[in-house]
Amino acid sequence: MQHACAACCIPEFPPLSDLAPHLLFMLAAAGFFAGFVDSIAGGGGLITVPAMLIAGIPPLQTLGTNKVQSVFGAASATIAYARNGHVHLRTQLPMALMAIFGGSLGAALATIVPGDVLRAIMPVLLVAIALYFALKPNLNDVDKHRRMRPFVFGLTLVPAIGFYDGVFGPGTGSFFMLSFVSLAGFGMLKATAHTKLLNFGSNIGALVVFVSFGAILWKIGLMMGVCQFLGAQLGSRLAMRTGARLIKPLLVVVCVAFTIKLLADPANPIRVWLEI
Repeated sequence: MQHACAACCIPEFPPLSDLAPHLLFMLAAAGFFAGFVDSIAGGGGLITVPAMLIAGIPPLQTLGTNKVQSVFGAASATIAYARNGHVHLRTQLPMALMAIFGGSLGAALATIVPGDVLRAIMPVLLVAIALYFALKPNLNDVDKHRRMRPFVFGLTLVPAIGFYDGVFGPGTGSFFMLSFVSLAGFGMLKATAHTKLLNFGSNIGALVVFVSFGAILWKIGLMMGVCQFLGAQLGSRLAMRTGARLIKPLLVVVCVAFTIKLLADPANPIRVWLEI
């Protein structure tokens, strides 16, 4: 996906006050629902990006503006989880910094990475993640045996997934969840809490790059961001109340839904290669 282009080439978009009321309502509702879903299982961009494109926002500005509101949603969920002791911000700060580094590097190098390759492998990876969480027994909120030391985990997987978030984005939360559960030995709720912190970091890193290109519609991003903040508060509290019983099935649904969305695009490389 081509994120970067010269700032002077970015098309003008009408001010917020010029948008039709029904489009404003759609964007606000999309922000709230995305914050709710994303705080539990990730995949908020599956809701907000199509909504902004439907509203007529150009693709580059959609990606940049989406990072603004994503920061609000991830921050909201992180605060809620931290207040209840599911993630300790000070001890996890080094990992968050690595996520920021990965996200900014990914966004900066977005024009070099072949987007077709990412769009081709994404459906396969998401189906694999969905199957893992759907079929693996004993996935609950209890921590398991750790397969990778935190130092190595933070130095390798965290910036790598953050890099992916900057380059492409969708599915980042699912990749963090899979890594925390399968390698760090976290229970589902703890993995969700830490995922939102690192997602916040990678969003911040990518946002800095988008700001430098002027690809942000601030009024729309802030309006949707406030709605996403509120949705994330509701979603994170519900997740803390129900734990793995809610997180596991919603994560599977999000992965499957995004896979269908990707494959529904006639331009998806898999469909092009198979000529379907």
